[in-house]
Amino acid sequence: MGIDIRNNIAKRAAQEVHPNSVVNLGIGIPSLVPNHLSNDINVMFHAENGILGMGPSPEQGLEDENLCNAGGFPVTLLPGGSYFDSSIAFAVIRRGLIDLTILGALQVSEKGDLANWIVPGKRVPGMGGAIDLAQKAKRVIVVMNHINRDGSPKILKECTLPLTANECVNMIITDMAVFEIRENGLWLIEIMKPYTLADVKAYTEAEFQIKELKYIE
Repeated sequence: MGIDIRNNIAKRAAQEVHPNSVVNLGIGIPSLVPNHLSNDINVMFHAENGILGMGPSPEQGLEDENLCNAGGFPVTLLPGGSYFDSSIAFAVIRRGLIDLTILGALQVSEKGDLANWIVPGKRVPGMGGAIDLAQKAKRVIVVMNHINRDGSPKILKECTLPLTANECVNMIITDMAVFEIRENGLWLIEIMKPYTLADVKAYTEAEFQIKELKYIE
């Protein structure tokens, strides 16, 4: 997936970040979301390695080796921000104090089940904070490419990979479309140009409903 496509997904996800909220971002596409927020929006970004009030990347040469995000990349601290050990960072998550988490995914089911931490047979360092965030954040948004490299869909009737959490996802944003997961099922709400409704139907295994569909750049 090219950087332009990744940024388009992140830009759409940034529209879901509300002022005065506490937000946790996963690695990959989620980490691009702050680049698409206006400077006047007041948001406290949380990282499970122990930061609340995480700022943008520092200028080259001004990095602090003790201040990085959960992916290990250097960050800054905004005025009023704080840092602490990971036990407190996870306590913040587990107490349900995260308003929004934006995560990557391997698969999402039409019911909102999330699989994003392991492909059987492949080595991984662990699931990190994904299981806690998926279960405890007030709102969960998934950002990902719509299909795998082999052309198979990632939005499925049922996930085939080990689950991170059941029925936790509220919104899916891909390079092709935006879906909401509501009490009465999966709803297609937006299509990313130049894709069409026929494209979305062809590359989405899950059943979905449509109402007031919009096309966005």
